[in-house]
Amino acid sequence: MDVDGEDGYLGEDMGAEDWIDDAATSPRKRRSRPEHTQDLEESHSIIAETAFDAYFVQASKSSRTSDHVFSESLEPLSAEEYLAAIKPLQVQPAQLRQHSRLLSRHREYFGNYLRELEAGFNILFFGFGSKRDILNEFAVETCAKQGHVVIVNGFQPNFSIKDMLSSIVSLPGVSSVDLSSQTLDGQARRICDYFASLSKRPLYLVVHNIDAPNLRTPKARSCLSILCGSPAIRVAASVDLLHAPLLWSSTESMTRKRISSSGAAHRGYAWLWHDLTTLAPHDFELSLADRSSISGASGFMGTGHTRLQQDQLANGVAMTETAAQHILASVTEKAKKLFSMMAKMQVKATDEASGATGDPQQFAVGYDTLFNAARDNFVATNDTALRSLLGEFRDHGLVLSSTVGGPGGGEVLWIPLRKERLVKVVETLEQAATST
Repeated sequence: MDVDGEDGYLGEDMGAEDWIDDAATSPRKRRSRPEHTQDLEESHSIIAETAFDAYFVQASKSSRTSDHVFSESLEPLSAEEYLAAIKPLQVQPAQLRQHSRLLSRHREYFGNYLRELEAGFNILFFGFGSKRDILNEFAVETCAKQGHVVIVNGFQPNFSIKDMLSSIVSLPGVSSVDLSSQTLDGQARRICDYFASLSKRPLYLVVHNIDAPNLRTPKARSCLSILCGSPAIRVAASVDLLHAPLLWSSTESMTRKRISSSGAAHRGYAWLWHDLTTLAPHDFELSLADRSSISGASGFMGTGHTRLQQDQLANGVAMTETAAQHILASVTEKAKKLFSMMAKMQVKATDEASGATGDPQQFAVGYDTLFNAARDNFVATNDTALRSLLGEFRDHGLVLSSTVGGPGGGEVLWIPLRKERLVKVVETLEQAATST
């Protein structure tokens, strides 16, 4: 920055013309400085920027977000599209051979796992691939010979800790345990007390995906810690999440079971970690997810990023190309012609709309427009005939309708299929008509 000197000179770079003549005289209009000089001075207005300055500068910037999320425009995949997408990912013969070698290796350690459980430890299996089959084999062929076995499928979306306790009580001889009017912790203690007797066979609890959301709740973890702390209950569980070790503190993980079965129940897991890599696909674990949806089962339940309108579902299931063909095969020729007309009008509206999302409802056809086209093509000469033809499609969810308010509003109709599928259905319909 330029600093005024004692002789009134502003600086060497300003030149001799910038002398201050007299303090009493009115100041002259100084020559404007170049823009780069002003920017340089403004950039050095804060000599040393502190952390507080950096925070407020960053917080003062407005975040530019948009409601137009890309995932909102994605539509569910059909079964054919899903199978075509995952076909290149199928397990190759080389992977199958490696998978078989891994399973054979794990079977050799079944005896070691059993001895560790009998020694008062619980086992936690980790590794790549589904561990369900090998753990079930361990439970049936090894653990079942030593005591009672309960297998818990924690990956099921509707699973609850109450289901696990009910399964334990349903074992032969255990049904005498009264779990009525008890909290979950109280029920777990009653079960521990039952198996505390030395005359009782031990309980082997095999838990698939103990890191599942339904087993990570505070109540579920509290109940599991009581069961894992019992010397007569031996737990073998699997995890798939990368951060699964963070579910338990070091104290919980290393707390040993008490030596005697008598006494008050205490909490602890006494985990021993074992690698159980199988490289097997999680087919069974994912079988409950909706494979016809990009976002999975959560998309139809309103919990995923893709929100499907409820009126786009036929009897709770999204309309597919195959379902549409089955419906069209059972209707009259006039109904097929009406569907073909309506589909072509919807496809034309889709082509004319540039940059629009894939929601078929926005390309809906007005009822009056469809009626005029049907009358001109001798498909339906009156309103009653048209509604009769549409009735079969409405009942099966192939044609949906809505009422639009405002000027020029009225009933609109649309087919809940995106353009690519709709074109294929129309082509199949026309080919069938030509062949006959």
